[in-house]
Amino acid sequence: MRFVLLAILLAFPLFDLYVTTRVARWTGVPLWIWLAAGLLTGLLLLRNERGAFRSNTVAALHGEQSLFRGLLDSGRKVLAGLLLILPGIVSDVMAIVLLMLPINHGRLHPQPATAGRGVNRAKTIDGEFSRTD
Repeated sequence: MRFVLLAILLAFPLFDLYVTTRVARWTGVPLWIWLAAGLLTGLLLLRNERGAFRSNTVAALHGEQSLFRGLLDSGRKVLAGLLLILPGIVSDVMAIVLLMLPINHGRLHPQPATAGRGVNRAKTIDGEFSRTD
């Protein structure tokens, strides 16, 4: 069973390069442009995610967002970046599909339960009593 998984793992990049050469020949775009575009996009995505991961971790430590949300989103983007770095169109399409999945697109800051009921939240400090007339 291990050898079957190893064969699949080693055959995927070869299949991906074969598909890429066929698409490059079909479209008339040189092969190196397909490979360079995926490589540069993957490197750019990984570079931008490095800073975003730091800010997500700091936000999780301050309690502004859950740790799981930041880790899931960063992991998804890092995996997509690695798939983009792999040479080939099939892995690039898999990365784009992974980036387009609607994961973690909920509201970041839910509205408080008293919003819209006439409570003046801007002038009230947590724990301070204020009377609205």
